[in-house]
Amino acid sequence: MPPPTATLSVPSSSSPSLFPLSSFSSSNNPHVSSFCPAPPTLPKFPSLSKPKTPLRNLTPLSAVSIEKETLISERPHTFLREADGGDDGSVRSRFQRMILDAQESVCAALEAVDGAGKFKEDAWTRPGGGGGISRVLQDGAVFEKAGVNISVVYGVMPPEAYRAAKAAADDQKPGPVPFFAAGISSVLHPKNPFAPTLHFNYRYFETDAPKDTPGAPRQWWFGGGTDLTPAYIFEEDVKHFHSIQKKACDKFDPSFYPRFKKWCDDYFYIKHRGERRGLGGIFFDDLNDYDQEMLLSFATECANSVVPAYIPIIEKRKDTPFNESQKAWQQLRRGRYVEFNLVYDRGTTFGLKTGGRIESILVSLPLSARWEYDHKPEEGSEEWKLLDACINPKEWI
Repeated sequence: MPPPTATLSVPSSSSPSLFPLSSFSSSNNPHVSSFCPAPPTLPKFPSLSKPKTPLRNLTPLSAVSIEKETLISERPHTFLREADGGDDGSVRSRFQRMILDAQESVCAALEAVDGAGKFKEDAWTRPGGGGGISRVLQDGAVFEKAGVNISVVYGVMPPEAYRAAKAAADDQKPGPVPFFAAGISSVLHPKNPFAPTLHFNYRYFETDAPKDTPGAPRQWWFGGGTDLTPAYIFEEDVKHFHSIQKKACDKFDPSFYPRFKKWCDDYFYIKHRGERRGLGGIFFDDLNDYDQEMLLSFATECANSVVPAYIPIIEKRKDTPFNESQKAWQQLRRGRYVEFNLVYDRGTTFGLKTGGRIESILVSLPLSARWEYDHKPEEGSEEWKLLDACINPKEWI
């Protein structure tokens, strides 16, 4: 991908925070946590600390990153600090290149399948370093709402977040922990009730030793996943989606798919309903017990797998005729999506409780949803089959 240089409009809304508190969760408890060739090299660029365009302040995205973001009207080529280098071969720089390419690739595929909608884009930086690029397509021909967003940020993690991230940190002295985080995050809500919602997120974290803990080791980990949330089950679609996830996992470790599939089923669980949000996929967090180069390649493979896993399903289902009753069922399932995100997703609830930017936090939600009192689908119906699969996770492949 050539270095991005587009001039951007500055819409009134932005994209979600890419690094929810779930990213700081322990890998020992998945219930509490939220492309193949190397991408082309980005050249070195000057520091972003002196933008050439007027800036305006925004409210902070979360308490983890307490500095105010600043919208900029021209997208930069890199968000890395000069000390990290524009392209020094580090994991930081290569992960940034990967998510820039992934955002470009996914957005191009979504615009092509939509045919009418175009992504609006805004970029922002932070005084302490880093920034992000947010893209949102709203009310298109196929997608009601689609967000594909990247972020590369530097900040200071509160000690309680660090302890949540690494269980072994409990015996360390309290103090703020410097961190670096980069990731891509997306939620796609189609209009047609036979076309499924998709969510994916891939991220990389590094923490430095707290200033009052000399000699403490630097920590790093990867997290993310891709999951499917349909309103109706087309078994061939679900099998296709899961087969792409398994194929990506099997290139690195045959234990990955069954392990991360179960993790996904466990995480996207609506406890007060006793059901899952959707039909799963893969999910992992706090992953650092493998070679770092291998995990970087694995995250890249997973990001590359989004388009082949999802676009063929959308192309097949986007024009399927539907009636009002089927649309109402989709709206009810979206209500479950909203419930999970607002009640259990730790990134969302953390942002809301700590004064995060509301437009950023809630962009993952659909434009519309529905709640009916005591709704029960007829046993044996297509709606019942979907609900049953959400209550009793299945092995699709």
